[in-house]
Amino acid sequence: MKLPSSRSAFAASTLAGAALVATAGSAFAGNDPTPNPGDTAWMLTSSLLVLMMSIPGLALFYGGLVRTKNMAAVLSQTFAIVSLVGVIWAVYGYSFAFGDGGSLNHYVGGFNKLFLKGVTGAANAPTFTPGHVIPEFAFFVFQMTFAMITPALIIGAFAERMKFSAVLLFTALWVTFIYFPVAHWVWGVADPNALVDAATQLAAAPDEAAKAAAQAKIDEIAGNVGWLAGKGALDFAGGTVVHINAGIAGLVGAIIVGKRIGYGKEALAPHSLTLSMVGASLLWVGWFGFNAGSNLEANGTTALAFVNTMVATAAAALSWMIVEWLIKGKPSLLGLITGAVAGLVAVTPASGFAGPMGSIVLGLAVSPICLFFVDVIKKKVGYDDALDVFGVHCIGGITGALATGLLVNPDFGGVGITDYTNLESYAGTYDMVAQMKAQGTAVVATLLFSGIGSAILYKVVDLVVGLRPAPDQEREGLDITDHGERAYNY
Repeated sequence: MKLPSSRSAFAASTLAGAALVATAGSAFAGNDPTPNPGDTAWMLTSSLLVLMMSIPGLALFYGGLVRTKNMAAVLSQTFAIVSLVGVIWAVYGYSFAFGDGGSLNHYVGGFNKLFLKGVTGAANAPTFTPGHVIPEFAFFVFQMTFAMITPALIIGAFAERMKFSAVLLFTALWVTFIYFPVAHWVWGVADPNALVDAATQLAAAPDEAAKAAAQAKIDEIAGNVGWLAGKGALDFAGGTVVHINAGIAGLVGAIIVGKRIGYGKEALAPHSLTLSMVGASLLWVGWFGFNAGSNLEANGTTALAFVNTMVATAAAALSWMIVEWLIKGKPSLLGLITGAVAGLVAVTPASGFAGPMGSIVLGLAVSPICLFFVDVIKKKVGYDDALDVFGVHCIGGITGALATGLLVNPDFGGVGITDYTNLESYAGTYDMVAQMKAQGTAVVATLLFSGIGSAILYKVVDLVVGLRPAPDQEREGLDITDHGERAYNY
C-alpha cells in the first residue's frame, strides 16, 4: 500500500523534489531498512517547531494586530483550530490526505488509514533517500502540524468579525473538503524505493518480455499519484498546499463576511506591536521545522532548506523596510515583521530546491510585490483583509511557487530535478518551459478549487450558524460576546 509523500512532485518517470513517503514498511532492493535515530529525532523536533508556529507564534502575531477587545478571541480561535484539526487529522484527515485512494487516487486519499488503521510503532515511511525510512508516526505528526496551522492562517482575513461557532464549523468543513484533497494532489507522490526497485529490474532484465514488465511497473508507479504531482508541480513545504490555499480562502471570507464596522472611517490600529513582533519571531524560528523538516531526513538538503529559510527571510525583511522607508518616509516595525513573514512564505515552496543566492533574490523580490497588494490593490478594490492574509500569504505563495520553477534550475544555483529511474546519479533533466507550466497549473488549480470551494463552505456555515455577530456585539468585542472574558483586566 502506498503512503504518498510529504514534499515532492512526480512527472512521468521523474520524481522531482523533496521528501518522499511511500509504502509503509516497504522494502528497498530486498532489504528491510530501519529508521535512523537522528532522522527520527529531527522529525519530532520539527513537528514541535511547526506546532510552535501556530501556538503561540501565529496566535501572538495575529493577536497583537487586532484591537484589545478581540485579543482573547483571536487566541481562542487559533488554539481551538489547532485542537480541532488535530483530532480530525487522527480520525480521518491523515487517511484522506495520504491514504490509498484507489481509482480516485489522483484526487483524494482513501479510507484505508481511518482511525490510524495500520499505523503502528513498527510501521515506517520512506524518505528522500532510497532505502531510508522514518517511523510512520513521525510522518503522521509532522503532517498534522501542517494541517493545524493552515486553517489558522485564514482567520486573519476576517479577524474581529466572525463568530467563534462559525470559525469552528468552517474549519472542520474546510480541512475536510479543501485542505486534504489539495495536500493529496501535490504531495501524493510515488514511492522512490519502488521506482528504484523497478528501474533495477529493468536494467537487469534478461529479455524483452522482462524489460516490458519492468517498464510497465515503472509506468504504473508513475501514474498512481496526485494529479498535480503527476504534472510535475514542485512544492517543497507548502507554497500551494498551505499559503495559496489559505490565502485565497481568506480573501473570499473577507469579502463574504464583509468589512469591519468602522472600516475606513475610524482607526483600527494594532493594539500591541510588541506581541506581534514576538509572534513573528516565533514564526521565523518555527519555520525551520516547517521547511527544513520537510526533507524528512537530517542531511545536506535539510541544511540547504535551513539556510534558504534564513537568508530569504532576512532579505525580505530588509526589502520591505527599505521600500516602505522610501515610499512613506519611515521604516516601521510592522513593515519589518510583515516582510519577514512574506519572505518565509515565498521561500517555503523553494526551500529545498533553490540555492542560497536564488533565495536571497526571491526574498528581495517578494516584499515589494506583497507591499503593492497590501497598500495599493487592497485600497483600490476595497476589501477588508484585516491582517493581510491574501496580500502576504496568497501573493507571497504565488510568487514563491512560480519562482521555484526557475530557482530549481542548476544554472541558477538550484538542485535540479531528481529521477529515481536513473540509477547512476538519480539526476533528471530540467525543462524550464515544462516546469513553469506545471507550477502555473498548480497555482491556478489551487486558486480556483480553494476559492470556489471556500465560498460554498462560507455560505453553508452562514445558513447553519451564521457568520457574523450582531453589530452591537461586534462593537463590544468578541472577547466578551463570544468568550465572556477579556485578554487584559485593566
